[in-house]
Amino acid sequence: MRLLPTRRAAPDLVGGLMITVGSLHFVVPGMMAEQIPAWIPFKRELVYVSGVVEVACGVGLRRRAPWAGPLAAATLAAIWPANIQMALDAGTGRNRGLMDDRRLMWARVPLQLPLIWGALRARRPA
Repeated sequence: MRLLPTRRAAPDLVGGLMITVGSLHFVVPGMMAEQIPAWIPFKRELVYVSGVVEVACGVGLRRRAPWAGPLAAATLAAIWPANIQMALDAGTGRNRGLMDDRRLMWARVPLQLPLIWGALRARRPA
């Protein structure tokens, strides 16, 4: 079966994004911790663990590792509450820079769905 170019490229694109964002967990951990909803404990530790997981998923997606698609999709679903929290906080001054733009943050929330779709395309073609 011939794969569509989007389906072939999706894991590479999502993988690259996950490597980049996962790396930021170690560069600006405080900013990442601020995005986690208040009811979730151990924010800084969670930032580091999720950074390792995101980078590993990104590498796995680009290599088409069998575990990478499901783990990346689960990780993207797990971080969705942080995206929603950022959207809820936008416009209040709690977020930094562009992250305080309410329209931009709410536009970002549904984008998690195509990222999950792209992660699940990471299986090797038969």
